[in-house]
Amino acid sequence: MHIEDRGLQLGDSVYEVFRIANGRIVDQEEHLDRLKRSLGEIEMAMPMGRGALKSVLAEIARRNAMRDGLLYLQITRGALRRDHPIPQPAPKPTLILTVHPVDPAAVARRHAEGVAVITCPDERWGRCDIKTTQLLANLLAKTAARRAGVFEAWLVDRDGFVTEGASTTAWIVDREGRIVTRELSRAILPGVTRRVILEAAAQLPVVERRFTPEEAVSAREAFLSSATGGAVPVIAIDGRKAGDGKPGPMTRRVMELYAQHSQERLA
Repeated sequence: MHIEDRGLQLGDSVYEVFRIANGRIVDQEEHLDRLKRSLGEIEMAMPMGRGALKSVLAEIARRNAMRDGLLYLQITRGALRRDHPIPQPAPKPTLILTVHPVDPAAVARRHAEGVAVITCPDERWGRCDIKTTQLLANLLAKTAARRAGVFEAWLVDRDGFVTEGASTTAWIVDREGRIVTRELSRAILPGVTRRVILEAAAQLPVVERRFTPEEAVSAREAFLSSATGGAVPVIAIDGRKAGDGKPGPMTRRVMELYAQHSQERLA
């Protein structure tokens, strides 16, 4: 990687993380849709056509004999003498791809037992809808969660509402039994797993709105979602029991619907 790559020096880059299950890339089209949107928002070109990129993604998974894991993709604007404005003409983008395995047993354990989260102030920049590599605030929140001995940090905005997790989407099941997640805006990333869960759970009552940590604690259930683990029950928030303190029936139903939907799409 060139020493003056803009991703290295300026964080001028975007990324995606794909789940690989049974050798197949999960929700690939949705991830590529979001990648295209992120690149467009910062006026960066795709490194190659969509069809060619899909072939490259499949090939790196094949060459690594990856059956169950994660595929990390990063695109930077490329290498050029350091200067802040978007360069014209644009240099050739840098494409970085890596894969690594996941532990299916650990994922299954989180599904069965649930996880705990803490809340942290949301100190990120104002365009969280773009999946950039500018993740310092997320890193600090994840570190706080790790030091507290919990799985994730839910970020809270200046008005006291949960935005999302440091690397996940936040959900609750409210007192009326409705699934609740924050509406899309520049304040949150449009999660691919969030999008697929909403499709898979279309038969269930869903509301897109803000909620507070206090409402989350008093809700029937809480859960989080990501490409890594699908839907994962949240059983404690800031050391307080969430719902009954164990995975709830609505969360389990969402897990089932998401898994079924994903299998159908890979068939």
